[in-house]
Amino acid sequence: MIWNEAERLPRKELEKLQLERLKKIVEWVYNRVPFYRKKFDEAGVKPEDIKHLQDIQKLPFTTKDDLRDNYPFGMFAVDLEDVVRVHASSGTTGKPTVVGYTKNDIELWAEVMARTLAAAGVTKKDIVQNAYGYGLFTGGLGVHYGAEKLGATVVPMSGGNTQKQVMLMKDFGSTVLACTPSYSLNIYEVAKEMGVDIKELPLRVGVFGAEPWSENMRREIESKMGIDAIDIYGLSEIIGPGVASECIEAKEGLHVFENHFLVEIINPETGEVLPYGEKGELVFTTLTKEAFPLIRYRTRDISWLNPEPCKCGRTTVRMARVTGRTDDMLIIRGVNVFPSQIEHILLEYEGLSPHYLIIVDRKGALDTMEIQIEVTEEIFSDEIKKLEWLAKKIENDIKDLIGVSAEVKLVEPKTIERSMGKAKRVIDKRKI
Repeated sequence: MIWNEAERLPRKELEKLQLERLKKIVEWVYNRVPFYRKKFDEAGVKPEDIKHLQDIQKLPFTTKDDLRDNYPFGMFAVDLEDVVRVHASSGTTGKPTVVGYTKNDIELWAEVMARTLAAAGVTKKDIVQNAYGYGLFTGGLGVHYGAEKLGATVVPMSGGNTQKQVMLMKDFGSTVLACTPSYSLNIYEVAKEMGVDIKELPLRVGVFGAEPWSENMRREIESKMGIDAIDIYGLSEIIGPGVASECIEAKEGLHVFENHFLVEIINPETGEVLPYGEKGELVFTTLTKEAFPLIRYRTRDISWLNPEPCKCGRTTVRMARVTGRTDDMLIIRGVNVFPSQIEHILLEYEGLSPHYLIIVDRKGALDTMEIQIEVTEEIFSDEIKKLEWLAKKIENDIKDLIGVSAEVKLVEPKTIERSMGKAKRVIDKRKI
C-alpha cells in the first residue's frame, strides 16, 4: 500500500524537492551547530555553495566519533527546551550516542514508520504485536508511533517474556509481528513447545530489522510461521527505524524514503561517491529533521543502490540488504556491540590479561556470545569458587553496561592464539 504520494514522485520532481531541502538543512546546521560551522569553514564551503544535488560532495562527512566527541547534546540544532524526547544507542566506550527529537521530529518519525508498515501491507485493520524493546533503544517506540499513525491496534509487548508473547498472539489475534528476525524464530520454537501452531493463528506478516539476516533466514521464517517476512532499515542517528523498507509486493530491496533522507554510496577507503549498482558504504543526510540533523553521516553499513522503479509503484531508490560493515561492530540480538567495549570492561579487573576472544554464534534462533579471557599465572592458581565468582561478576558487568548477556570463560595463560599482526578478537560463527 502506498502511504504517501512522495513515494512515487517522478525522479526530477523528487530531486528538485531534495535540493530545496538540502539547501535549507545545510544553512540550518551552519547557523545552529558550532561543530558544523567549524567543519564547513575548514572545508572551505558555505551554505550558498550548494546549488546542485551533486554539490553535497563538497560537504565533509560526519562520523560516529564526531557524535561521541560532542556527547551528550553538542550536535543538537535546537535548545533543550524544544527537545521533547531523547533516545540513545550504544557507542564504542560506555558513552552512548544521544539523539534528540522536537515535536515535529516525532511527527516525522511516526510518518516514516507509518510508511514503513504500509509498505509491509499493514493497514488500520491490523493488530500489531510490537516485540521490539522499548526505552532508549529506538525500535519499540518507533514502531509504536508508526502503527498508531497508521490507525492499527498496537500491542506494546516489548521484547522477552516469550510464552506471554505467544499467549497474547493467540488471545488477541495479532496479525503483525514486529521484532528482530532471530526473535521471531524463538517465538516460533516456544509456541511449538506450548502446543501452539503459529500457522493456525491470524498472524500474516512480520516486520523485521535491527540485526543482519539473510534470504535463507527469510525463507525459514516464512515457511515455519506461514507469514510474509519484511526487512526494514534504520539507525538511531538518522531517525531510528523508518529510513527504508521492503515492500510486500516485491521484497527486492528496501525503498529509501528519499524526500526525508538523501542517500549516497561511497568507497569506504577513499570517500569517493560510487554510481548506482556499485557496492560500498551507505551515507545519509537528513533533509527534514530539526533537533538532530546530520550531514553525510557514514553508517559503516555496506550496500548498493538500485534506481529502477519497483513493480509496487514506488519510484524511490532501493538499497540492497546490508551485507556487512566497514568497522568491527557486532549486532547481537539487536544491540550494537563493539569489541572495544568488552575490552574496556575486562581491563578493569586485576588478574586478567589483555588476551581475549569473543565468539558469536547462533543457537536455535538466538545469538549467543562467549568471551574467553586469559587470567594471569597468579590468579590461575586460585580456588575454583573464586574463579567462578569472577566470571559471574564480569558477566553481570557486561549485561549492565552493554545490555547483552554473555558467557565468560576464564582460560589458562597462553591458551589464546597470538597474532603477529592485528589481533583477531572476534570469531563470528553465525550463518547470516
